[in-house]
Amino acid sequence: MSLFSRTQELPGLHGALRDCTPGGNGMKKFRAGDIAVINAANISRQEAQTLIDVQPAAVVNVAEFSTGTIPNYGPHMLLDAQVELLENVGDEFVAGFRDGKKARITTDGEVFVGDTLLGQGSKVERAKAEKDFAEARRNLVDHMEAYFGNSIEFIHSEGPLLIDGLGIPEAGAEMRERKVLVVSPSEDHRGKIKGLRNFIREYHPVLVGVDSAADSLVELGYTPDLIVGNPQDIATETLRSGARVILPADPDGTAEGLERIQDLGIGAMTFPAATDSANDLALLLADYHEAEMIVQVGDSLDLDDIFAAEARATPAAMLTRLKAGSRLVDSSAIINLYTVKSGSSLTWLWAVLGILVALAAVVLIVGLGGEGTFTDNLIDTWNNIALTVQGWL
Repeated sequence: MSLFSRTQELPGLHGALRDCTPGGNGMKKFRAGDIAVINAANISRQEAQTLIDVQPAAVVNVAEFSTGTIPNYGPHMLLDAQVELLENVGDEFVAGFRDGKKARITTDGEVFVGDTLLGQGSKVERAKAEKDFAEARRNLVDHMEAYFGNSIEFIHSEGPLLIDGLGIPEAGAEMRERKVLVVSPSEDHRGKIKGLRNFIREYHPVLVGVDSAADSLVELGYTPDLIVGNPQDIATETLRSGARVILPADPDGTAEGLERIQDLGIGAMTFPAATDSANDLALLLADYHEAEMIVQVGDSLDLDDIFAAEARATPAAMLTRLKAGSRLVDSSAIINLYTVKSGSSLTWLWAVLGILVALAAVVLIVGLGGEGTFTDNLIDTWNNIALTVQGWL
């Protein structure tokens, strides 16, 4: 007890650390005055309000509250609520603490559990938050001006492709009025393919493997109908699976990986365009051939990605998705439709079990309630029921 008392008397902010990072369960146990550990770069208003509602004494951010790319109000809201902010403690910090442990934050931004230093971050004061916000607003305007300037350049060079499909290969005519599944490499694309197994079984969509994701389709037991990508990144077995191969090419027709295709003796088509993204080309291919629905497995794209200047958020990617329009559906939406909640499954299970128990009770009552044997009692009861029903008719 003396050690605990000495720790409590040390200067700084004291509180229990709560793991509020994605996958953490700290919010369920959170109490007013605890210290929230988060991993949220450019924290949004909604995220900040969620934290404010549980009344933390401090918020320790693995990342930066504002990176300078997006003018976000989250830090201002937390500061207005008198919450102490500590940022950029690093990913190692999360692995170094246990949820619920008492911690102390010093004026220098050091975080201690007992005498152990878990990490150090930078404190965020009002002046810094204001400066970051103003700088981010300027950066965002400059970024978006350049972004849409590049978008106009892409439209100038690829207008015929986007409007009339000039240069799109004829391969893929079977997509017309069918569902098409475009699988592109991403961190969790294999898991999403597994989550779509019932969708694939029910609708038999046209399978399009993009780059190395075509290998994943084959490894999981599927045969792609088309492969779009650089053959140098795709296994020989996949290229020889019977799928038609489409090679991304420069506007002048030069296609990387063509020599490998020729060496393997596999036929292929080229798809010349100003974008080097095989995923963009696959989406344009499905849209041009009038697919009923295009289900995209891979990295999604939204306005926040464009604001944050994510590498995948290119003008070509944005325009491609606008071209596909309402036909394009993210695979997560389809997976959710085919996911049965565990609570619903248990409800049906208990309902069926209840019916079986009730039937068993009726059989026992009837079988044991007469003067004859168990079987004779059941037969007599059934005959009486049959005669009664016949009399009604």
